[in-house]
Amino acid sequence: GWALAAPSFAGESPSIPMDSHYCDRQPQGVVMTKWTTALMRRRVKPIVAWRAMRRLLADPDDTTQVFNIIEALKGDSLSQATQRLRTSEGGRKLLQKKPDIVTKLNDRAWLLSLPAGSLGRTYYDFVHGENLSADGLISSSDAVSRSEAFLGLSDDEIWLADRLRDIHDLQHVMTGYGRDPVGEVSLLSFMTTQNPNRGIRFIVWIATLQYLRQVPQFDIRTLIREGAAIARQAQWMPAIDWEEKLPQPLSAVRAELGFQPPIRYQRLRDQAPQLLLAV
Repeated sequence: GWALAAPSFAGESPSIPMDSHYCDRQPQGVVMTKWTTALMRRRVKPIVAWRAMRRLLADPDDTTQVFNIIEALKGDSLSQATQRLRTSEGGRKLLQKKPDIVTKLNDRAWLLSLPAGSLGRTYYDFVHGENLSADGLISSSDAVSRSEAFLGLSDDEIWLADRLRDIHDLQHVMTGYGRDPVGEVSLLSFMTTQNPNRGIRFIVWIATLQYLRQVPQFDIRTLIREGAAIARQAQWMPAIDWEEKLPQPLSAVRAELGFQPPIRYQRLRDQAPQLLLAV
């Protein structure tokens, strides 16, 4: 059964020099350190992920299990995302500055001072209407040991890992997905399409099976495909200077960055809202 949850992800393995003279050119200790670090970054922990999934199914509000699953199955996906970020001028600027967006997202007074309809003000209304905060995501992710999670990672990779976590609720606002189960699964589909991650795909896969089994009259796969389509059309979120976008009108930011509305999700929310909470 596990094999179904772990499809092939091309491009997620680290590049390790394999030419015949590599070991001759490197001291033995350096070679072993490189190989050990590379293998640690590549490894996945399916049993850990499955146990975390069982706990998440038993208590869907236990968001720490989401981070446990992602960490157990992430492989080397973060390295690939960082390499992609380095290929654009905007991405290189972000890596050089390494801004901490949490300071902006937690500044209630500043967010409230922004114009109605701006990205930042809409974010404020969203998180405080749902009793959320950027710090809440940090607390949930801290259930995973940072020393273990970040073993062998560069400063750029660590910053990007934190950045991806911290902009989760910004992704809700940009896409228009709510925090109901269907909205969360659709957003996860968006996220793993933009940033391939085995753990997130595993969560989406299990959620799909749950819906197909418990609510057979509702095919959630159409909404999952919609989330992926929106992700492919939109600009890549990690490369965006979100601190700069927060004061701007949300509609203008969506248009500039190519975010299409989740029409199927909106139709479901309007016509059959009971299905949003059916599982």
